[in-house]
Amino acid sequence: MSLKIRSPESLVVLVCAAQVFVQIGSSFWPALLPGMMTLWQLSNSEAGWITAIFFGAYMVAVPVLVPLTDRFDTRSIYLLGVALTVVGHLLFATVAEGFWSALFARALAGIGWAGTYMTGLKLLADRVEGKLMSRATAGHAASIGISGALSFAIADLITNVAGWRAAFLAGSISAAIAWLLIAIAFPRQPRKLPAQASKPAVFDFRPVFRNRSAMAYAVTYCIHTFEFHAVRGWGVVFLAFVAGATSSEAIISPPMALTLLGLIATVSTVMGNEAAIRFGRRQLIGFALLASAACAAVLGIWGPTSYLLAVAILLLYGGFISLDSASLTAGAAGSATPDKRGATLAVHSTLGYAGGFVGPLVVGWILDFAGGRTPAAWAAAYLTVAAIVLAALVIFALMRPSGLAGDRAQ
Repeated sequence: MSLKIRSPESLVVLVCAAQVFVQIGSSFWPALLPGMMTLWQLSNSEAGWITAIFFGAYMVAVPVLVPLTDRFDTRSIYLLGVALTVVGHLLFATVAEGFWSALFARALAGIGWAGTYMTGLKLLADRVEGKLMSRATAGHAASIGISGALSFAIADLITNVAGWRAAFLAGSISAAIAWLLIAIAFPRQPRKLPAQASKPAVFDFRPVFRNRSAMAYAVTYCIHTFEFHAVRGWGVVFLAFVAGATSSEAIISPPMALTLLGLIATVSTVMGNEAAIRFGRRQLIGFALLASAACAAVLGIWGPTSYLLAVAILLLYGGFISLDSASLTAGAAGSATPDKRGATLAVHSTLGYAGGFVGPLVVGWILDFAGGRTPAAWAAAYLTVAAIVLAALVIFALMRPSGLAGDRAQ
């Protein structure tokens, strides 16, 4: 009897579950960053590089891996990405002992993420249509959010019990479970290209760049991920600084606060997509950008004065920063032509994680340039984030992307 799942709804559940397992180790590094910086005597810039290289490797690999899903079975590309994730976390657990070895292991895990994140969405896009696709996109984003949220608490828990190497080993084992889920239960679907004299070029991105609506969502997504990973990548370090500077007792530990942020962001992602359907996608995205820019400014100015205030602002920020996440990705996927959906998602994801790559680096550079982790340096970092988000709001308004079928008329 075949174990392959066929119904669209069940496939959505399967892929989302696999994404939780494969991504659970993705935030172990930022979760453990204060201790690892001390252990390996890393500067802010070096720590920022190890955080950022995950997204830099993703950015380089995704234009290669995701477009291949327009020609080959998406499932095979996804399984390759999961396997690389398994190896990346395993290497970090067994051989990482400083800046360069950690950089390499995190880069390999980033390539693995390139083969799983948007290809996981492509697994669904190939088999789900209409409103279910928009909601499947939100569910997919939520599964990533859940794993990212749990990542902070799980890393902290395992490290306290068995050490940081055991944490990364657990991330590798979890990704291996995801590989088995998809290999056993997700059916193959070889690509069926139309009969024609010449097949469309897999790596021809020109039609994607000419699609103004898709590019509007992609460019805005770039700033979204810049902001998200600048904030989350340094969140534990920031809260640890505030707790120390104010001599506050951390009722909620920094890793647990980032876990709560991730869970709030996950709920916000799903709610934001539903709000986009009901009230209009452009309106929702504009509101999310404005609100998150305000949170960044407030966090930078007043966050260092009180630990509880910093946690409260950061949690509120987590809700606003992810309100437009699924809406942006659904907008890009929905704006794409069917034969270029993989290429469109590749461009969307590449631009997005170019932002994810730069965000942690910018914060690290600003902190070092401003003389270290001080209230003034943190204010400069977060005000820079706020200014860049406001620039994204202007760009998005000028490009005026289309809404999706099923959205409220815009």
